[in-house]
Amino acid sequence: MKLDEKDIEILKLLQADGRLTTAEIAERVNLSQSPCWRRINQFEQEGLVQKKVHLLNRDALGIEMLVFTSINLSTNSRESLEQFEQEIIKFPEVVECHTMTGSIDYMLKIFTKSLRHFETFVRNQLTQLPNIREIHSNISVTAIKVTTELPLDTQLEPRATT
Repeated sequence: MKLDEKDIEILKLLQADGRLTTAEIAERVNLSQSPCWRRINQFEQEGLVQKKVHLLNRDALGIEMLVFTSINLSTNSRESLEQFEQEIIKFPEVVECHTMTGSIDYMLKIFTKSLRHFETFVRNQLTQLPNIREIHSNISVTAIKVTTELPLDTQLEPRATT
């Protein structure tokens, strides 16, 4: 799907604030409501908009720990990779799991309520997974930048508007 400047403006607004109505978005990008709605609907049909969510305040919920954990498996067979991936998605503490290039097999982003909860999670769940050779964890001390917004201005080449 080719995107023009209006599309990019709409997408930026959608990812910045999912509570905006179509009318509010249309006003901000200087479009009438119907064409704006059609564009948003097309974004959803094309898969550009995956889902709409509410972002929760982890501090207000008492979720104090953000930990980045690297995992190396003892074997990298297709079966061991698939087995690890099937198991890791079951843990609610793991909010992201990425395969990596270089010396790390997987990188996990883990949220827990406390250091004690993290220790219990590692001891009782993570280390119990088969084929784990190494686990290295780094605790986030201060979040400097946290966003879910993709850098649309720098990544997309808008086509000329007609």
